Amino acid sequence: MTDTIRWFRSVGMDDVGEVGGKNASLGEMLSNLSDLGVTVPDGFATTATAFRDYLAATGLDERIAARVADLDVEDVGALGAAGHEIRSWITSTPLPDDLAIAIAESYEEMGSAVSVAVRSSATAEDLPDASFAGQQETFLNVRGSKAVLARVLEVFASLYNDRAIAYRVHRGFSEMPVAISAGVQRMVKSVASGVAFTVDTESGFSDVVFITSAFGLGELLVQGAVNPDEFYVHKKNLREGRPSILSRSLGLKQQRMTYADTDSGEDVTTEEVPDEERATFSLATGEIEELARYGLILEDHYGRPMDIEWGKDADDGKIYILQARPETVQSQSSGRTLERFS
Repeated sequence: MTDTIRWFRSVGMDDVGEVGGKNASLGEMLSNLSDLGVTVPDGFATTATAFRDYLAATGLDERIAARVADLDVEDVGALGAAGHEIRSWITSTPLPDDLAIAIAESYEEMGSAVSVAVRSSATAEDLPDASFAGQQETFLNVRGSKAVLARVLEVFASLYNDRAIAYRVHRGFSEMPVAISAGVQRMVKSVASGVAFTVDTESGFSDVVFITSAFGLGELLVQGAVNPDEFYVHKKNLREGRPSILSRSLGLKQQRMTYADTDSGEDVTTEEVPDEERATFSLATGEIEELARYGLILEDHYGRPMDIEWGKDADDGKIYILQARPETVQSQSSGRTLERFS
């Protein structure tokens, strides 16, 4: 690998500055937790060095710095105009040949026309005390090196969406040290997906794993657009091999997002879930406990409550960990809620 591309398996949490929090976490899990049964789809990441070299080689660094130097982010119109202009500069400015070739060759090494997710991983994005989550981009079911290169440019441009610019200005982040990494990860064709928290996000109760689950890809659930199944798993019982599921709540699961195998790729569709499927849980008992065990492994490794995105693959039936980061909502909350499990 070059200093512009790193495979996930070659990075860890010491590399956050080069590949961002999300990609560093994926590498950390691949390197350290695979032997414990945690399954993570492989992939690669562009580095912060690659991003900065791209801006410098094209002169975009100076243009962007000048554009935001005196920007009043409280002026919504001015903020929108600046953000749109900067993003247009980036998406219309090709990557340097060496970076484009490295990305294309790495993608081809993953397999012929393999479906990938192209995700952002800003180098300040997943710091525990500065949650930027959701302010950059994710592109699903991307196939072909040309499409991957286009999506990488869009990821680069997403560092300058209006919210992200305003966020950094308000919190004193200078534009120039901030960089972004594009992660290119093999897609999981999820028949079910969701989020697992190793703490109850409402009460802060730390003795449970809280799991949400719905049919299809996880984007609708993450966006709050679908009412999921919910499960609470007792950590102590799980560790001791005893029955551990404290509660199950059947969600409406009205819709699901899927992707189709089209010639161009990049297609995701939303469809209604039939009533008979909605009336069933999206995870079986063994799968709930398996996912909760993954949560415990991750929490033990990182030493703090975790927020974990997962997907169950349609082809092999395995549960894959797609992202993992420190849980930030409850850790920053001072509220107290009492929850009784009976």
